[in-house]
Amino acid sequence: MSYLDTYQNFLESPELTEEEKARLLELTEEEKKEMFAIPLAFGTAGMRGVLDQGTNRMNRFTVRRATEGLANYIETLGEQAKQQGIVISYDTRRMSTEFAILAAKVLDAHNIKVFLFENVRPVPVCSFAIRHLNAIAGIMITASHNPKIYNGYKVYGEDGAQMSPEATAKVVEFIDKLDYFGIAEADVKLDKESIVGKDNLKVDANVTIIGKSLDNAYFKEIQKLCLSADAVKKVGKNIKIVYTPIHGSGYMPVTTILDIMNIPVTVVPEQAKPDTEFSTVKVPNPEESDALKMAIELADKIGSDICIGTDPDCDRMGVAIRNREGKFVLLNGNQIGALLCDYILLRHKQNGTLPANAAIVKTIVTTNLANEIAASYGVKTFDVLTGFKFIGEKIKEWEKTGEYTFMFGYEESYGYLSGTHARDKDAVVASMLFAEMACFYEAKGSSVFDRLMEIFDTFGYYIEKSVSIFYEGLDGMEKMSAIMDKARSTALDKIDEKKVVSTSDLLNQIVINADGSKEDTHLPKTNAIKWKLDGGDWVCVRPSGTEPKLKIYVATKAGSSDKANAIAEKYVAYMKAFLS
Repeated sequence: MSYLDTYQNFLESPELTEEEKARLLELTEEEKKEMFAIPLAFGTAGMRGVLDQGTNRMNRFTVRRATEGLANYIETLGEQAKQQGIVISYDTRRMSTEFAILAAKVLDAHNIKVFLFENVRPVPVCSFAIRHLNAIAGIMITASHNPKIYNGYKVYGEDGAQMSPEATAKVVEFIDKLDYFGIAEADVKLDKESIVGKDNLKVDANVTIIGKSLDNAYFKEIQKLCLSADAVKKVGKNIKIVYTPIHGSGYMPVTTILDIMNIPVTVVPEQAKPDTEFSTVKVPNPEESDALKMAIELADKIGSDICIGTDPDCDRMGVAIRNREGKFVLLNGNQIGALLCDYILLRHKQNGTLPANAAIVKTIVTTNLANEIAASYGVKTFDVLTGFKFIGEKIKEWEKTGEYTFMFGYEESYGYLSGTHARDKDAVVASMLFAEMACFYEAKGSSVFDRLMEIFDTFGYYIEKSVSIFYEGLDGMEKMSAIMDKARSTALDKIDEKKVVSTSDLLNQIVINADGSKEDTHLPKTNAIKWKLDGGDWVCVRPSGTEPKLKIYVATKAGSSDKANAIAEKYVAYMKAFLS
């Protein structure tokens, strides 16, 4: 069936509203092709796409179809799985509430129990709720840090981690068999106005609205992760933190946990309330300097030393701190992760609670500084593929085997997890621990920035940079595929002036060493290539799993910050030229 046939089927469907039909009638031929030529991909991170009509867009038809596929999969697991139910949460984006309610109605029609949050809740609370309620799965309606025109649909397994590739493949099999129309929804009254503020309210035999009681259980659990209660009690009231949820779901949980700790927090007022347009930022992404601009301006006015920002679904956290000259500097994800990793291991060692089999987990594109920090405490580091679900898999594996005890996991893209209460990035806990860490060093007459410099002085100046190249449109995937093929088929002896000592083709699961010898990557398949360079530097390139972009990562270590930055910039320039 051609895209025009698919378009016509949509246009003629009696399920479309007049407004939806009007939108279809105004499309250009190019727009018809973009929106109807292919279905929106459902991968291991679920779906993510632009909000609009069509099979290649996020709308009520694609959401309903995905949920029907998930429901069909759950039915194969038996009646017990249906009774365990599915947790549904959502963030502050356009259509998030509507999609969450729609998903609940589709599941209800299958007599699958649903636990629907009464209002927006972040990823970590959703992940926690799945485990706390012994649910079989979870749905999180969010496009994370993407621009405002996007929304998404994440699916979680019963362990609270994003659904495994194996289970996802089975869900996709069911989705692929479905039409976009004729999917049943339960006839139940569910709307934003009727559920807000409710808790443990049974709407019908299958749907329960959840809220405050789940929040309280979550807060009780994460307080157990506190490592410096005495320092918080001593200086906590002197630590001024400026926080921005960037119009997202982090406002309630982050301010609540800081209030429980008695650490004063000032919220950027212009960014406190939900705003589907994210009107105060270019993109709601704490990785971008623009996202914390208003927080830093407010911090300068009130004399605060720390700014914290979280993205719309509150799984990523960005931080700005004052340097020794009193100027705010934005920390990157590797630096934040290194500080948290060091703090957690240090305090466990000082408290006598560091297990003999302690381990941390990071992704293959995350700094090797973590390895050195962990080794200094006698802790083992495990590298996994990009995607926090792989960190969650390690936690699950070690719970079964007892071989290692999970202490901390993180990725360079501002995602961190301490504790095993959740199995995805938790920016609430990260915010709590960063505030606590600031108290710890303040009580010692030092600062977080001072500790970062001590780490660099001890282990060397590690600098990592990532660059994204966007490829929009239907042919974007083809362009990225061609570039990856080129990179895979071209043997590089050097990158800039550094010798390549090994090339890891993670799609074909093979490492080719400079001497021609080959070995297994010992990692699952993924479309990425990583070059290890003489001296320990590395370069990696991979397509994003959530956005139409190719990501270049470079990492180096030098005796000074300036020298490391200069080397990293050369690597970036070389790779841009090579991939062009």
